Amino acid sequence: MPGIWRAAVAAAAVLLLSFHAFAAEPVKVGFSMALTGAVAQNGKQLLIALQLWRDDVNAKGGLLGRPVELVYYDDQSNPANVPGIYTKLVSVDKVDLILGPYATNMAAAAMPVIVENNKVTVTMLAVGVNRHFNYSKYFSMQPLGPEGVKAFSIGFFDLAAEQKPKPQTVAILAADAEFARTSADGARENAIAKGFTVVYDKSYPPPTTDFAPTVRALQATNPDIVFVAAYPPDTVGIVRAANEVGLKPKMFGGTMIGLLITPIKTQLGPILDGIVIMESFVPSFNFPGDADLLKRYRTAAADEKIDPLGYGFVPFGYAAGQVLAQAVEGTKSLDADKLGEYMHSHKFETVVGPIEYGKDGEWTESRTVFTQFQHVSANHFEQFADGKKQPVLWPPQYRTGNMIYPYAGAQK
Repeated sequence: MPGIWRAAVAAAAVLLLSFHAFAAEPVKVGFSMALTGAVAQNGKQLLIALQLWRDDVNAKGGLLGRPVELVYYDDQSNPANVPGIYTKLVSVDKVDLILGPYATNMAAAAMPVIVENNKVTVTMLAVGVNRHFNYSKYFSMQPLGPEGVKAFSIGFFDLAAEQKPKPQTVAILAADAEFARTSADGARENAIAKGFTVVYDKSYPPPTTDFAPTVRALQATNPDIVFVAAYPPDTVGIVRAANEVGLKPKMFGGTMIGLLITPIKTQLGPILDGIVIMESFVPSFNFPGDADLLKRYRTAAADEKIDPLGYGFVPFGYAAGQVLAQAVEGTKSLDADKLGEYMHSHKFETVVGPIEYGKDGEWTESRTVFTQFQHVSANHFEQFADGKKQPVLWPPQYRTGNMIYPYAGAQK
């Protein structure tokens, strides 16, 4: 009997502690997210990832013995909405911690508010934002590494330089918006550094829908290589226009964000063949916890009419939460100064692999890869689940296939 009573008392104590923990004020984690607008497909994936992270943290007792609550608003994929949202999160909602926002344009718009209020943030898939602010409490969930914006195209031009005979001329086409301009800047630097001649270098306004005139103008310069930096709607228009006008450079691709989204890949089908794109997470990666996360995401996403696979975005949303949680538990604090110091000096184990941060809040090691669409069939999203239709070409340590060159050869 004494043993039974001891067990009962112990169980009651656990229940009492759990009750007290979740009767406590929640730790509020605030962010904006693109739930409507041009990049909503991506934002909705990230939201599910953060909800899964919240549930996992709470199942283990929360943060500092308190439940985690997500406080978020739809920024409508519009940077103009972001400052007001982050001001409200800090001054009205009184959030304890900040995440995001998602995407370069929105992250850049949030930074003045975050800096003014001395908050730590982990932005999601934003590019080169802190080079404008040099803020010590900024941290990125984007695997660029010390190469910064050039990491978006280093592999692309390395692959081009390996081809025999080496191509000579480059066309660069980019949307006139923060991320695309930044990506194009890096591409220009890398192209020149590798000895290529830039023969076309132009941008287009984001509302553009008819890309045929633009692609024809680009085609008239007869470039060997075409590098495109585009958002999801633009990506579809540019790929379709390239197919319609018969664009046949020796190499075609770039940072085409739409081609990270499975429904868009499925929609475009065989006309993707030969395109080379930058990616941040691929099926051949196998970091602890990523397979389970993606399995749970796919269940949650089944009825949401969004990406059924989640490779391009979901792991990074979850990992942003992991970094923040590990810093809170490591410091036993919600204090921004303590969190910032800890995050600069510790390694984080996440579903996107181990992460360490440099002085600028970027990863100390790059983990970007370049893949090529090969032998894609029509109307079949499952073909993208295992990476066989998109082998990794670069860097060598992650390579899973060989490049089909020239681009026109892949189109046959």
